[in-house]
Amino acid sequence: MLKRISVLFAAIGMAVALLALPALAQTTFTADRAATGIPVFKPSGSGLVAIAHGKFDVASTADGNIFQLARLPKGACVVDGFLRGHKIDTGTPALDMDVGWAANGTEAASTAGLGDFGILHGDPVSGIQPETIIYYPLGGSLKDGPVCFSAETIIQVESNTAANAGGNGTLTIGVYYYVP
Repeated sequence: MLKRISVLFAAIGMAVALLALPALAQTTFTADRAATGIPVFKPSGSGLVAIAHGKFDVASTADGNIFQLARLPKGACVVDGFLRGHKIDTGTPALDMDVGWAANGTEAASTAGLGDFGILHGDPVSGIQPETIIYYPLGGSLKDGPVCFSAETIIQVESNTAANAGGNGTLTIGVYYYVP
């Protein structure tokens, strides 16, 4: 019985030690079009589609870095979009980035709600992508229909794995939305 209690306390001690580990270093970068105070376009009239866009010159793809690229108005319903940019990873592809949104006070954040792309290879694909660039249509939750937000929302890209080589270039996002 004493041995079981000792093992239990050892396991609890390990769990407490794991909880005390420092978080991964993370830096958030904000593009001009996602900055606080930038007016967001709210189309007047149901069914009119608008685009929120933004770009950022990436200098570091460190794991956990967040690139806030665009801002959507309150009530926006996202219907489509894209992530485009330079081939940032110039070595054997390792760069893994996802597109999601920041918490907006009403909806919780989602790191990959608009795209869990895995490794962004950026290589040409015959008949689809003739250039050496990153180009991915948004997906994620859009497979179930429009994704709507009840508060102004920032669209962001999060780096999950750093580039193998290179690690810099421009990322651009375009997010098509309407406000019912």
